[in-house]
Amino acid sequence: MKVAVSAVQPSLDAEVEPRFGRCQYLLIVDPDSMEFESLSNPNVMAAGGAGISTAQMAVDKGVQVVLTGHCGPKAYQVFAQAGVQVITGATGRIRDAVEGFRSGKLKAAQQPSVAPGCGMGYGMGMGYGRGMGRGMGRGMGRGMGWCLMPQTGPPPYQQQPVKDEEIAMLKEQIQAMSRQLSEILRRIEKLEREKK
Repeated sequence: MKVAVSAVQPSLDAEVEPRFGRCQYLLIVDPDSMEFESLSNPNVMAAGGAGISTAQMAVDKGVQVVLTGHCGPKAYQVFAQAGVQVITGATGRIRDAVEGFRSGKLKAAQQPSVAPGCGMGYGMGMGYGRGMGRGMGRGMGRGMGWCLMPQTGPPPYQQQPVKDEEIAMLKEQIQAMSRQLSEILRRIEKLEREKK
């Protein structure tokens, strides 16, 4: 069996990336042996269609199960058509999430957990206002990457989490962003040292 897990780093000790389509890495894990293959996700900065492309990448690797924090409707549809089980709400270390799946603690999602286009970036919307009239701003995304589905009728999307759950998710995202920033800074330092 192959299990795909959205990851912030290419390691079993890395954290589960809450956003599926724009995860930094996709780990393909054998839950019995814990052997894994790490795939760098080329869709992280895609203008659109990241969920579909990342889902297709996982399907092409022959996965039967996906563990992630959240999965949007387009990626969910790709998985449903391929017969891949989607488990949302996975958090913590990848190793622990896979063990949670093996022990039956994590259950399959019956629908997507976020609205379309919600994983569009981590940006804070910088650059809106005082622009040059082009309306595009110089922002780095459309909010904090979270946009949980409101309950709006069919299909029966997941209710927005209570405030404590939302706070916990936002704190997890801050931790993931912090780790990502540290990795970027380390890489810049290494490149600058090599340049000299």
